[in-house]
Amino acid sequence: MRAFVFPGQGSQKVGMGLELAEASAAAREVFEEVDEALGQKLFQIMKEGPEDALTLTENAQPAIMANAIAVLRVLEREGGFTLAQKADFVAGHSLGEYTA
Repeated sequence: MRAFVFPGQGSQKVGMGLELAEASAAAREVFEEVDEALGQKLFQIMKEGPEDALTLTENAQPAIMANAIAVLRVLEREGGFTLAQKADFVAGHSLGEYTA
């Protein structure tokens, strides 16, 4: 069995998503889409901080969700499968329920 569990607020960390974005065009696209939709440079805050800015709810929640969606997009485009195809269970804590 495979389960995917998605985190909630409090799991944010300066530098989150950076390695994924450096390794994957699919991930970079997600972060660019989120920046455009929000009208701000959220990914810059995710990469560089400051931590107090990333911890703000209005930044932390979209950052956590963007990071999870970026991982899913990479799995889909570069791994060749979708969550629906491979997951027997999905769950999320708090905000992570939306991603799940």
